[in-house]
Amino acid sequence: MRKFSVTVNGTTYEVVVEEVAADAAVALSSAPAAPAVKAPVKEAPKAAAAAGSTPVKSPFPGTVLKVNVAVGQAVKKEDVLMVVEAMKMENEIKAPADGVVASVNVNKGAAVQTDDLLCSLK
Repeated sequence: MRKFSVTVNGTTYEVVVEEVAADAAVALSSAPAAPAVKAPVKEAPKAAAAAGSTPVKSPFPGTVLKVNVAVGQAVKKEDVLMVVEAMKMENEIKAPADGVVASVNVNKGAAVQTDDLLCSLK
């Protein structure tokens, strides 16, 4: 038996899958087993950008290697705000526009998912 987490339409389920021999699969194909589904796994709520600010979100899952800005710091378009490692590559997260850092929502070493709020600019 193997355990997996599966996300369907934003809801995460824990499922248990039993491995069977190749010849046994033919016998089971005429009578499918009911799926073993447990209660959804709770996910941490995602942070939201402050009203009137520009959110800077992670474009992919990864780990924050560097945070180059602090709250109140002025930034120009294309300034590197932070560096996120994904698939052994360091990716620069750049400012989408000129502004002032309104919030920094992650720390160095944090694991982030796609669309997690990294920081916001005003």
